[in-house]
Amino acid sequence: MDIKQDLWSYLEQTDKPIVMYGMGNGADKILERLDARNIEIADFFASDGFVRGHSFHGKTVLSFSEIKEKYPDFIILLSFASSLDNMLDVFYSMNGEYEMYAPDVPVTGDGTFTLEYYNENKDKFDLARSLLADEASKLVFDNVIKYKLTGKICYLKECETLPSEALGILSTGKYEICVDAGAYNGDTAKQMINDFPKLKKIYALEPDSRNFKKLSAYSEEECRVIPINAAAWNENTLLEFDASGNRNANFFSLNTKKTVNIPARTIDSVCESKADYIKYDVEGAEKNALLGSKNTLSSSSPDMLISVYHRNEDLFELPLLVHRLSPDSKLYLRKFKYVPAWDLNLYAVN
Repeated sequence: MDIKQDLWSYLEQTDKPIVMYGMGNGADKILERLDARNIEIADFFASDGFVRGHSFHGKTVLSFSEIKEKYPDFIILLSFASSLDNMLDVFYSMNGEYEMYAPDVPVTGDGTFTLEYYNENKDKFDLARSLLADEASKLVFDNVIKYKLTGKICYLKECETLPSEALGILSTGKYEICVDAGAYNGDTAKQMINDFPKLKKIYALEPDSRNFKKLSAYSEEECRVIPINAAAWNENTLLEFDASGNRNANFFSLNTKKTVNIPARTIDSVCESKADYIKYDVEGAEKNALLGSKNTLSSSSPDMLISVYHRNEDLFELPLLVHRLSPDSKLYLRKFKYVPAWDLNLYAVN
């Protein structure tokens, strides 16, 4: 990887004012890492037309027009995520005209993806890359790492794949029994029904009560969906869960005002170790969910889709784990359009 300096080190050395585009949880995570390096944000801004005189971290939020009037030269840090075409157009247009970066911070867990972190784990990254089955996967792998180190969103655009193209990796015509771990409101179950012509049953696991209510309502319309109000885990137990109702709700970033104990199930126990296809998108619990699928993977050899973007280590740890649990699977990596490096999926195909 021919990158000599990561974004965080560059920001430590620059004399340019640094302004942040966006507010919220993503901004807080970035600010936490900037504060640890004594890097200051000069101002926060929102898109023109979205400024309402509010403040963020003690600073009045400006419009982009005001930022351009205030500073002759500046660095933009993008602090929110989107996959919407109109917002991506804004991101890439802004990136082409100004010095802009989208710092990579994990959805779940601690730590920062620095050059030091990459070098410390280089052997694991290299081994995971060597397991990938095609050059397109290796391009995604390399570009995602380059993005994570530099914050340059051009690397993400260069390796995007349409979901319809990625679907061709899977043997969609043979799936009868499926598991949807992280079923949300039934959106991915609905997609499975559309894409898998022989589908007979979907075990749909969703731990959040509000999301599960919507999932259950959908299952009343679609009898092939079996809703299960539980999290996918490596044992059958109870876990403390973020009950905020967000799509990204999980066990790891708990809001103490909104937590609840919820059941956790192994996928082995849910499907009785019989499945043709399993989707794992469980907000950072993918490792545990995979470990709770060991019997199913050995007895049924299902194809899998695993989200590999929630934690810093996911990009090497999850491919290595899948290879250990299902050594005959061919591994493919695809990324759908998103800034930052979300919607990054590992496909394991038998």
